[in-house]
Amino acid sequence: MTTMLMSLSSDMQFIVDLSRSAGKIILEHFGRVERLTKTHQAASSEAVTDADRASQRHIVAALRKRFPGDGIVGEENDAGDDITFDCPNPAGRVWVIDPLDGTNNFVAGFPSFAVCIGLLDHGYPVAGVVYDVCRSIVYAGEKGHGAWMDSRKISALTTPLSDRSVIMLTSNLLDKAGRLPQYPVRWLAQTTWKMRIMGSAALEACQVGAGIAHGALTIAGKIWDAAAAAAVVLEAGGRFTDPAGKDVFPFDLTGYRGAKVPFLAAAPSAQEALLAEIRNYP
Repeated sequence: MTTMLMSLSSDMQFIVDLSRSAGKIILEHFGRVERLTKTHQAASSEAVTDADRASQRHIVAALRKRFPGDGIVGEENDAGDDITFDCPNPAGRVWVIDPLDGTNNFVAGFPSFAVCIGLLDHGYPVAGVVYDVCRSIVYAGEKGHGAWMDSRKISALTTPLSDRSVIMLTSNLLDKAGRLPQYPVRWLAQTTWKMRIMGSAALEACQVGAGIAHGALTIAGKIWDAAAAAAVVLEAGGRFTDPAGKDVFPFDLTGYRGAKVPFLAAAPSAQEALLAEIRNYP
């Protein structure tokens, strides 16, 4: 059954429905998949499955039919030997897709993964849907229409960091030199903030938009991990920067081949404190 998200446009409702139908395809594979390795990344250990590819084929076909003039960037191509980069005008309207965010969870049988469909226009995230497949929860954000979790409007926290604050981390926190910075060690060593790792960068960021977490940090993400979630976070009144505090968007897609896009999604009241931690404990 289709659930209309309040105040969203008809195009966005189409994307919500598309994310749900992609989620059904993924669930058909859940519990009976083979872990493959991406062949388009040198020395890659990054997981991919037939479910990723089936989900992306479904999403891309639907987007091309409804929005034939828009560009598409996706984590996979059909052959599995490259990303999808069908983007004649990187500065125009471009759909950015992660067909299955949280593939390692999916392969392991851990029910925490998402379908992510975001729209960049002139490099800005103007619309995005992150669908939590196993919980059947839709996070959606559209410029001028707010952010929603299913039919409930959501907003980022306005309270400062406290001993009740939840901070989301992805599991790979190594820097470019392959070392673990000191700030996550500090955060994990103390019991004041409540540290959580879900295994899906997009779902973690959406917890900031939903007013659950004060911050969500991703170091090894890509643009398809960020675009849809950023639309939710920004429309919810949150902030979306790199770990140095520079805005991730507008993002220049020209020549993008899968470079890392580290990001911090944060409640406005917590952003400066989190950035100070990252800066002062490298």
